[in-house]
Amino acid sequence: MSPTDADTAAAGDARNRQRIDKWMWHARVVRTRTLAKRLALSGKVRLNRERVTDASRPVKIGDVLTIALDRRVLVLRIAGFTERRGSATLAAGLYEDLSPPPAQSGVSGPEEGTQPPSRRPTKKQRRQLNALRQNPFEDG
Repeated sequence: MSPTDADTAAAGDARNRQRIDKWMWHARVVRTRTLAKRLALSGKVRLNRERVTDASRPVKIGDVLTIALDRRVLVLRIAGFTERRGSATLAAGLYEDLSPPPAQSGVSGPEEGTQPPSRRPTKKQRRQLNALRQNPFEDG
């Protein structure tokens, strides 16, 4: 292999790989490159199920990233790279979202059969509430 072949192979490999922090920033997973670096160093990022501990770890097309953010977990399959950070629509083309749907919280709407008050309490109802607040354990 001649030196020019090695340079060409290295350039081709560089186009097929990118630093994980740089890719997360280009894909708009985080707002800044510094935050991407901190996220990678924090151990909250997994690359193909292996914990990432350095921001310079290279990623390639087809790799799966699992990213634990504050309120959700993202599972992204890398579909491409870009040299510059672009618009959100361009960033969405850099990955395929494999994230599970958001979990339903345990808090639901009002129970069936109960209705919220339709108006303010009457004077009589306010007196009853005040009496209850003053003497909560008296029968009356």
